[in-house]
Amino acid sequence: MADQRARYFRRLRSLRRSARWWSVWAGGLGGAAVVLTPYQGLGLPDAAWVAGAGGTAALALWRWADLRLLAAQPAPPPPDPALAAERTRAQLIAAVERLPAGAGALAEVRRQKARFTLRGSAAAEPWNRLSRASSTMTGLAGRLPALAGPAVLEATVAETSLHDLAHRVASLEKAMRLAPDGSRPALESAHRDLCGQLDRGITAYEALVVAAAAYLAEDTRSATEHPAATRLTEATDLLHGIATGLSQLRTPR
Repeated sequence: MADQRARYFRRLRSLRRSARWWSVWAGGLGGAAVVLTPYQGLGLPDAAWVAGAGGTAALALWRWADLRLLAAQPAPPPPDPALAAERTRAQLIAAVERLPAGAGALAEVRRQKARFTLRGSAAAEPWNRLSRASSTMTGLAGRLPALAGPAVLEATVAETSLHDLAHRVASLEKAMRLAPDGSRPALESAHRDLCGQLDRGITAYEALVVAAAAYLAEDTRSATEHPAATRLTEATDLLHGIATGLSQLRTPR
């Protein structure tokens, strides 16, 4: 809606400028034609002046007509401030994510915000464990082969579910503080169940991260020396050989 309203007023200003511009040209060419035509009658140059004046006058009239037609239409209503703020926020986030380190910075901001929201809750420490495991998994996911794709997808889904569960625990704790004494035992039981589910889920997620790290470690291990070290050794031997050959060439016989 904001774009439509801004587009409407931009179009209105553009038509007004265009109408004024063509009106000035029409007045100038029309005055020149009125002054210059009587000197030698209507010759070829005078016909050009008259044609120019008529054309610019017609364009000026069309522009004024378009301006009146557009001005007669009601302008789009102003945007809702909440929607405009949300749209601006989404555009800002998209712009930051396009930066080289933007996605990581936004992820860290979200983690800090969630940590502040869960401060003082029983879900705070489990959430910190999940955050550490999630950061580790993010670093490992880019190096895992395509064969591990389903496991990475399952980890992403599980992380989202565990985040939601942590916030449910915090919400239940707020409700417990407001609940009457009669309903408190049931809420406390539900709270213990949710905390247990959260702890077991995060433990399973941490086990998945450890398995992914172990897979990468075994995948990169080899019985022989690392290829980089082998190539460096070969290059060193080559340089030693060249140095020895040059030394022998310089030694007089």
